[in-house]
Amino acid sequence: MAGLKQLAKETAIYGLSSIVGKFLNWCLVPLYSYVLADASEYGIVTNLYAWTALVIIILTYGMETGFFRFVNNDAEDEKRTNRVYSTTLTSLAVTSTIFAVLCLLFQGQVADAMGYGAYPEFIAMLGVAVSMDAFDSIPFSYLRYKNKPLVFASLKLFMIFVNIGCNLFFLVGCPMIMDWKPELIDWFYNPTYGVGYIFVSNVISTTAVTLALLPFVFVGKWTFDWKVLKKMLKYSLPLLLLGIAGIMNQTVDKIIFPMVYPDAEEGMRQLGIYGASFKIAMIMMMFTYAFRFAYEPFVFAKHGSRDSKESYADAMKYYIIAALLIFLGMVFYMDVFQYVLGPQYREGLQIIPIVLITYLVQGVVYNLSLWYKLIDKTMYGAWFSIVGFVITLIINVVFVPKYSYWASASASLVSYVVMMLLSYFIGQKYYAIAYPLKSIGVYVILTAMLWMAGVVVDIPNFWLRMCYRTVLLVVFLVYLVRKDLPLSEIPLLKKCVKNR
Repeated sequence: MAGLKQLAKETAIYGLSSIVGKFLNWCLVPLYSYVLADASEYGIVTNLYAWTALVIIILTYGMETGFFRFVNNDAEDEKRTNRVYSTTLTSLAVTSTIFAVLCLLFQGQVADAMGYGAYPEFIAMLGVAVSMDAFDSIPFSYLRYKNKPLVFASLKLFMIFVNIGCNLFFLVGCPMIMDWKPELIDWFYNPTYGVGYIFVSNVISTTAVTLALLPFVFVGKWTFDWKVLKKMLKYSLPLLLLGIAGIMNQTVDKIIFPMVYPDAEEGMRQLGIYGASFKIAMIMMMFTYAFRFAYEPFVFAKHGSRDSKESYADAMKYYIIAALLIFLGMVFYMDVFQYVLGPQYREGLQIIPIVLITYLVQGVVYNLSLWYKLIDKTMYGAWFSIVGFVITLIINVVFVPKYSYWASASASLVSYVVMMLLSYFIGQKYYAIAYPLKSIGVYVILTAMLWMAGVVVDIPNFWLRMCYRTVLLVVFLVYLVRKDLPLSEIPLLKKCVKNR
């Protein structure tokens, strides 16, 4: 249990940057949905950021996980630890720089091919930003390895605050200044540039955090070891395939949507609605990401201990319980969350339950992935992701023309469920873990029953409806406290009881 308490503590700290930070970014969604009155403009943001999510996976090529795998082997020797770190940094620096230069040189050709010929600078800006992001991933991994979650969180939040500040300046502040005293900003601000300032803000914030990370880049003696790099690449490159297939499961719908939708212009509008509605489910993603940041170092550090498998099983159970609680909170209070979006985007809110369940299953898949990472059979993860990607791609291509973003949301869910089942059953053969399936199943059934009770009972009055659904949520919490989370075990309450 001590390991789980440490995991919970670090999850909470990393959550300061992941949950709070992503929540702050989430607050940009209403800004975009009200400022970008044409949903097709947000479709551009959704499409290009889907591409950048894929590119950053390629540019990091599994080296984050590879760093943890090999730096833990060398933990007893600080010189060798520095060698692993500096070798990884050098590799990422070279490949990221090459990519950034190529984007700058061929921005026009790439923009034409993607349908953004009028704005080649979008490609240049995103190319430079994603190159810095890829490089920054290793110093951030180093902070996680050194157990510096507060520094990690502070820098992540710094980047987010800069990004939000720039967005507010360009999208809200500058239009107000133009109405008041345009000569102050008309030398650099273009009122018609609109969505482009979202990408400008991204470049500024990424540059700022890269500069802030420099003290953690130049640590120890800088060495480069080809042998270490070859070992790391052998381990990490299968993770690249895994990462590409995995991110494509999340982004291929947003990448190909305008291509497969019958009307390109309407397709971009539908994509904007889908992308904005998808963001509403970000709370589940925040929790999953925060858990992931703490879970990967925890898994490798715990490996080999007597209670490791029991700890992994408990971590899975409590992850699912917390995710189910978030699910109920989101679906029960959707009448409130809907106002996050502008009126022209709200038609897509009906897909939120599907997206939330998809994020939950995605987290389960990540939990299950520990077995092939621990026994160095990462190719299994790649194959699982390829299967998931093929399912996602086929469903989108076949059904998006008829069912629009409903097909995209459903495709992601089906894909991750298949991956979860493959990973579980094959994983039990190679690295058996006795997950508490019965206990987890009870929580899933309870959640489904409460959800249906909240949806089926039609209460016209808003406040009565909210009260009724709150009672249902309390039922879940009461069951949780009685079965798996006694109040006496909560540190603050435990201390209070002890002091009586």
